[in-house]
Amino acid sequence: MTTSNIPPGLQGNFTNYTSGGSDGDWLSYKKTKFYTNAFIIQNGKILLGYKKRGFGKHKYNGFGGKVEGNETPLQAAVRELEEEAGIQAPLEYAGTLLFYTQGSEFAFHIDIYRAEAFSGTITETEEMRPQWFSLPADDNSLGQEGATHISPIPFADMWDTDPYWIPHLVSKRTFVGRADFTIDGEIYKPYKWWFGEPTGMEI
Repeated sequence: MTTSNIPPGLQGNFTNYTSGGSDGDWLSYKKTKFYTNAFIIQNGKILLGYKKRGFGKHKYNGFGGKVEGNETPLQAAVRELEEEAGIQAPLEYAGTLLFYTQGSEFAFHIDIYRAEAFSGTITETEEMRPQWFSLPADDNSLGQEGATHISPIPFADMWDTDPYWIPHLVSKRTFVGRADFTIDGEIYKPYKWWFGEPTGMEI
């Protein structure tokens, strides 16, 4: 695909590598708020947090939150990682997601970061319970049981579109994506999604 196929809200020269959902238009939104999400990946493991309260409660995710005041996204990511997991890390940019739920006042623009080292002691906080999960050698096996005693990535307890970009995060391949959701009671259902990588990158 060409850049003309990039969903509203995303910018850059990216080629689609997976998309799906409704053939209808993307959901419209009036405002965008900026957030971050950070992941630690090392020694065949990924650190996720179980959300104990707030938006995304009872799901596993990275560690992050809203970009405040005059912070850069990176500064916010570093701060949120320490607040939610008790650690510091040399975070590097990995990708960008636009996330919108039908009826919401705003869309989430989320810059994703990763690191392979950290300092400090991983600590459970009021908002997040950190836990390591195993990474298989083959990206196609993400989320499946492996030889290690550590559980695989719990995709069943994550956002439905996470499997489309987590492999890129793990393998250090830059990505962008948009995912629109509808909501039925407390259940979020994917409506339409699109994920891309820099044009010219091998898929």
